Amino acid sequence: MLTREEMPACPVATTVELIGSKWKLLIIRNLLVRPWRFNELKKDLTGISQKVLTDNLRSLESDGIITRTVYPEVPPRVEYALSELGETLKPILDSMAEWGRFYQSNA
Repeated sequence: MLTREEMPACPVATTVELIGSKWKLLIIRNLLVRPWRFNELKKDLTGISQKVLTDNLRSLESDGIITRTVYPEVPPRVEYALSELGETLKPILDSMAEWGRFYQSNA
């Protein structure tokens, strides 16, 4: 999680810092629907490498936006889900989807 000193002064810049990459937004979009396993995300996010997915998931987890649950099974099962904080991003992504649809219909 960013410390107060690491956060930009602008609230919009803080949001962009936390979720502004293409892959983070698409990961969050998927997790808004349900928890996902790593390989499910990798298959759904066409073009993402294993390293980039791992790095983005770790970053979102360290920022408190997602949770990682490891189930004590053989083989181990790991699921990623939005945290309570992450769920608060839903209106932002809903607005982005609405604007995207508007743009698509008027382009």
